[in-house]
Amino acid sequence: MDKLKTKSIKDNLSEMKFFEGIEDDMIEYISQCGINRHFNRGQYLGKEGDSADHFYIIRKGRIGLQLHHHDKGTIMLKTIHPGEIAGVSWIVPPYRYNFDLIALEETSVIEFDGKCIRDKCEKDHSLGYLLLRKFTGMLSERLKNTRIQLLDVYH
Repeated sequence: MDKLKTKSIKDNLSEMKFFEGIEDDMIEYISQCGINRHFNRGQYLGKEGDSADHFYIIRKGRIGLQLHHHDKGTIMLKTIHPGEIAGVSWIVPPYRYNFDLIALEETSVIEFDGKCIRDKCEKDHSLGYLLLRKFTGMLSERLKNTRIQLLDVYH
């Protein structure tokens, strides 16, 4: 049996680098908004412009962040691996995906309800600040990497 399947969502989150430094009670609070999901290869988790109601932490498999270019077709901007997060637009109004999210292989995730997490952050501002700091750091790194990749595409 898959070892990850036997663990609770809280236990899985506690072992992930992204959640380092977050207290156990906050992880328990966050985990209440998550469910385990599975996606088949080629299945979309979200499409550019869709409402970003969820974000995903990859447990097994890979998710691609894709952008469509009118001349060059589909461009793979990033591959998200186990332990990483996909669908970060849940935290930034107007809560719309900026890219397509596609399962590149059989993929298991913890799917989080973005509104549930936002509501918890409104009730607990220290949690909101902590998550905002972690997500903006990740967004900044991804923006830098995407910029470099797009410069290559347009050269």
